[in-house]
Amino acid sequence: MRRSLGIAATFAAVFLSSGAFAMQNWTLVIHGGAGAMARGTMTPERDAAQRAGLAAALEAGKAVLASGGAALDAVEAAVKVLEDNPGFNAGRGAVFTYEGVNELDAAIMDGRNRAAGAVTGLTRTRNPISAARAVMEKSPHVMLQAPGADRFARERGLDQVDPSYFRTEERWQQLQTMKENTKTGAVFDADMKYGTVGAAAKDMHGNLAAATSTGGLTGKRWGRVGDSPVIGAGTYADNRGCAVSATGSGEFYIRIGVAHEICARMRFGKEDAQTATDAVQDEVKALGGAGGVIAVAPDGTSAFSFNTPGMYRGRATSGGDFAVHIYGDEE
Repeated sequence: MRRSLGIAATFAAVFLSSGAFAMQNWTLVIHGGAGAMARGTMTPERDAAQRAGLAAALEAGKAVLASGGAALDAVEAAVKVLEDNPGFNAGRGAVFTYEGVNELDAAIMDGRNRAAGAVTGLTRTRNPISAARAVMEKSPHVMLQAPGADRFARERGLDQVDPSYFRTEERWQQLQTMKENTKTGAVFDADMKYGTVGAAAKDMHGNLAAATSTGGLTGKRWGRVGDSPVIGAGTYADNRGCAVSATGSGEFYIRIGVAHEICARMRFGKEDAQTATDAVQDEVKALGGAGGVIAVAPDGTSAFSFNTPGMYRGRATSGGDFAVHIYGDEE
């Protein structure tokens, strides 16, 4: 299943890809997870709340880009809004591990110089994406894990909270249901109804950036880490290729190196964003994985590709596009 946000975006991409005007355009795409979000599976209230959350994240990133700000600032701003929204599986409202703990992962990458930062297993830092950026900019490392990651974030002055801040009753009940289901052979949260969040952007200076944040899988065990904080798997940005953020069954995205694979196809194979994302998503599906990706190319064109019934997603551009979607039949 392949989705885009419409023919209008294609015409806009052709127009924006030529001349000096192409350098001045900006693009922001976001996602809030891919999974079993088909029509009829959500109440009207849930539908409206998720759309409002996506729109708020788009507005935050748009404000940065429209004022001439950096893609890196825009993706961080957008993801922080989603981390603070309990309707998504990142930050407040993240899912629980099997032991009943909220463990948070995030990564961010700057396409200008391929600088990157990532954190795993946070339990006290309010906005993991900001911790990931601090690792990138204020440490000699790329990835830190808890409890060291939380300690590093605290030492860098990032907001700290009691672990109960991340808890929601809905997520707690999902863990209880998952544990009951395991008695009949089910594993983890197979439907992935509330997924990872992410953003990818191109700013008017021609730079790309990507950011991803997640609580992982309901009932994850033994310190499991998915693709989101793994540079090249769930997150990647390179001005020579594209910016990518992924969501879905992380084990498959790690095995394929999805984000880097898409970028390589665009950089060396000269494929457009939709072709590259669709091709790599086909690989994920062939191995048995499910999920979705968002990508932005150096010329500002963008793509969404997912092999699930739906994906929380949105796009804003300097050309006036501003839209959020949930279901697979929305264009």
